[in-house]
Amino acid sequence: MIQDARVLQDDHLPREIVHRHEEMAQLATALEPVVEGDRPQHAVLTGPSGAGKTCIARATLDRLQEQVLDVHTAHVDCWLHHSDFRILYKLLETLGTTYDIHRSTPHDELLDRLADLEKPFLIVLDEADQIDDPDLLRRLYSVPRITMILVTNHQRDLFSPLDERLQSRLRSSDTIEFDSYTHDELVAILSDRADWGLTDGSITDDQLARLATAARGNARDAISMLRSAARNAEQAGRERIDELDIDEAIPAARAELRQKSLDRLTADQLAVYDVLREGGELMPKEITAAYQQRVDDPKSKRTVRKYLRKLEQYNLIEGSGNGPSKVYTTTSS
Repeated sequence: MIQDARVLQDDHLPREIVHRHEEMAQLATALEPVVEGDRPQHAVLTGPSGAGKTCIARATLDRLQEQVLDVHTAHVDCWLHHSDFRILYKLLETLGTTYDIHRSTPHDELLDRLADLEKPFLIVLDEADQIDDPDLLRRLYSVPRITMILVTNHQRDLFSPLDERLQSRLRSSDTIEFDSYTHDELVAILSDRADWGLTDGSITDDQLARLATAARGNARDAISMLRSAARNAEQAGRERIDELDIDEAIPAARAELRQKSLDRLTADQLAVYDVLREGGELMPKEITAAYQQRVDDPKSKRTVRKYLRKLEQYNLIEGSGNGPSKVYTTTSS
């Protein structure tokens, strides 16, 4: 049944981008000056998880490299690589210049290597609000050959820790806002994945619609559910996905995605999550107080609020109410 398992991975770049043509055109326009040898605009991509931000950033850079040979590109997941050293290392690794770099190598030396580049370097900093030291963005901004594409769920979480001058400069960059996918858009995305990844007739339109409904606007979730359903059917030796496969795939995919998100949390984010997991329903001030008691070097109240928004965005916790009376609890799925 599964004829190309790669297509069923949520990070697979499809042959044709579906329902994000306007956003892709906006980003391509911002980067277009590099084709003529000029410096492109920095860009900020913002919107909820699973809205296609990473896909569009990667696809746009891939297509740009087909037009321009003398350009470097890189994609760094700043949730996994959030320290200055790890981010700079990943950027230089893309250029193939990390053979003599060690953890003791001064960060200024790594930045100097980037400053010596003779070709434009377009870098996607995914989950950019996760960067430990926001000043790194200022230093990268000052490198003449670097153009940043910053990806974030909430623009305020990216901008608020920055100094006013850098905030002002980044606000003048091209900001591209992504909304959650509609139900019909998700169905189209799933249909395209099924066409390329599964044998003909493996899944019905009604089943695709059911998966789209369960995914609630999140393409990453929808694709994971499709992959889980196809895997269930294939393991059972069936040539088609049946309703039982869908029944099992929806909670299984959610559990898998939830665990992946938990595995990506930093130590401080995990401490905040554990406070909620153990304490039940809590207000932000209660969460902050309990978190500060369990770590040696706690982050600020503002940072804890940012963590709560991040955990909520990835469906690890949920909030109810507004303002000072808002409370949070962990989610079950």
